[in-house]
Amino acid sequence: MTSPDLPPSDTAEANRRQVLLWRLLARVFGTDEQPTLESASVAVVEDLGLPAQLLDPGVSVDNLVQRFPDLGPEFQGLLTGDDDRDRARTAALASKLLLNLFATGAGDVTAGRLAAWQRDAGWFEQALGCEPGELRGQPGQSELGGMLAGLEGDLVRRMRLREVLGDPALARQLTPSMSLIEQLLRDKSNLSGVALANAKALIRRYVDEVAQVLRTQVEQTSVGTVDRSVPPKRVFRNLDLDRTIWKNLTNWNADDERLYVDRLFYRHTARRTTPARMIVVVDQSGSMVDSMVNCTILASIFSGLPKVDVHLIAYDTRAIDLTPWVNDPFEVLLRTNLGGGNDGPVAMAMARPKIADPRNTAMVWISDFYEFDRSQPLFDGIQAVHRSGVKFIPVGSVNSSGQQSVNPWFRQKFKDLGTPVVSGHVNKLVFELKSFLT
Repeated sequence: MTSPDLPPSDTAEANRRQVLLWRLLARVFGTDEQPTLESASVAVVEDLGLPAQLLDPGVSVDNLVQRFPDLGPEFQGLLTGDDDRDRARTAALASKLLLNLFATGAGDVTAGRLAAWQRDAGWFEQALGCEPGELRGQPGQSELGGMLAGLEGDLVRRMRLREVLGDPALARQLTPSMSLIEQLLRDKSNLSGVALANAKALIRRYVDEVAQVLRTQVEQTSVGTVDRSVPPKRVFRNLDLDRTIWKNLTNWNADDERLYVDRLFYRHTARRTTPARMIVVVDQSGSMVDSMVNCTILASIFSGLPKVDVHLIAYDTRAIDLTPWVNDPFEVLLRTNLGGGNDGPVAMAMARPKIADPRNTAMVWISDFYEFDRSQPLFDGIQAVHRSGVKFIPVGSVNSSGQQSVNPWFRQKFKDLGTPVVSGHVNKLVFELKSFLT
C-alpha cells in the first residue's frame, strides 16, 4: 500500500521497489516460486530496460556482466548511496546481488558452485565500495564481514572436500578463504597423495596473500626511538629545510631579498634499538582457527624485523614450542592439531622461562580463555608475568563467523589488571605490537 499523497511517478517507483522486495524475500525464504510476484517482477525489470536474466538466481553476476557489459559499472558502488541513481533500478540490481548471495540452496556443494558464490560475493563487496574479498577477509571487523564469512563457511562445510581435492581440475577452482583453510586444517590428517598436495597448495596461497597484507601494515613502522645522543649524519637526505630556514631568518637581507644561511640543521635518524623479545602464545583449540592462522603469520612477519626475537607456543591440553618454524607460518599450521580443550597453565610453564628481560618483553596471549578448572592458576601466572614488567597483551578469539568470544570472568580480571582484552581483529593487534616496538 502506498501513500495517496505521493506524486504518480513516486508511487510507481515505490510499487516497483515493493514488488522486487517481496519477490526477493519469497525466493530467499520460500521453497516455491510465487507466479504473481515472478510475472510482476519480470514486468518491472523490462520496464526499467534491464535483462530478464537479472531475476534468475542460476545466472551469476559474472555471466550477467559478460552478456551485458554496461551493467558492470552500475554494480560498482551500487549500495554506497553516493549518487542519484534511479531507486527502482538500484533495487532491481541490488536484489540480484542479494538473491545470489543468500539463495545458497541445500545439499552438497561443488567446487564450481563455491567459486561462483565467491565471485558473486566479490560483486556485493564492490557494491559496498570495498575490494573483492575485503569484507570476508576481516570477519571480526563488521557484521557484514561476519555474515559473509558465515555463508561461505556453510558452503565449504557442504562440499565433499576430499573428493574435490583429489581432482586437480576441481581443486584449481577453489579460492582460498578462512572458511576453507579451517576445513583443510581440521581434515589434513585424513588427506594423502594428490589431495594432500592440493590442500597444502591452497593453504600456502592463503598464507602468502594474508602475509602480504599484514607485512605492509607492520613494515610501516621503524623499530626503536630516535637516539639524539648520536650526531646526525650531515648528508643532503637528512637536511631539515624547515628548521634551517627558521633558524637563519635573522640573516634575511631585505635589499637583495635573499636569505643567507650560515648554519645547516640536520634530522636525527639514528635509532636506539634494543633486542625486543615477543612471546606469542596461541590457543589451538577448535574455536581458535582464525586467530591461529592470522597470529602465526603475524609472528613470522615480526620475526623478520631487525632486533625482534619472536617465540611461538601453541597449546590445547598440551603445549608445543613452534619457535624453530616461526619464520614459516605454513609449516607452523601443518604442525598444529586443532581441537581439544584448554590448559593455559601448561603453556605458561613453557613460556615463562623464555622471559629474560621483562621490561623488554611482550607476551601476546590469544585465546577465548575458557579453561577446564584452572582459570585461577592461569590468571595467577599471567598476573605474576605482568607485575614483573612484561607487557601482557590478551587477544580474544574470533571464529570464521566473525563473533568474538571471551570468558567473561577473564575479561573482567584483565580489565582490573589494566590489560583489557584486545579485539580479535588482527589490525588492532598489529597496532599494539607496533606501539611496543617503537
